[in-house]
Amino acid sequence: MYNNQMNTRQKVTIPDRVFSQIIDDEMVLLDTQSEAYFGLDAIGCEMWKQLEKNQSLEVLKTYMLAHYEVEAPQLSQDMAHFIDHLVKNKLIEIG
Repeated sequence: MYNNQMNTRQKVTIPDRVFSQIIDDEMVLLDTQSEAYFGLDAIGCEMWKQLEKNQSLEVLKTYMLAHYEVEAPQLSQDMAHFIDHLVKNKLIEIG
């Protein structure tokens, strides 16, 4: 599990088997291998869209700090939880 000290220099890879689509103001992720669906709220949706554009956790953190009213320590904690959830469900790979 990641923690507040997560290495933001790491890169995220979204496997080819994972698809995303916005449905009714929610981002839905589909893992075509496990056939599991996952829903993301508005903030999760924004994080996912940023990861699709640029797989750098550092860039994601910088973007979120610039666009949302959040303190850096809280964002680090929230990002760690989000990334951990995605990794546990095999929706992303960290390297």
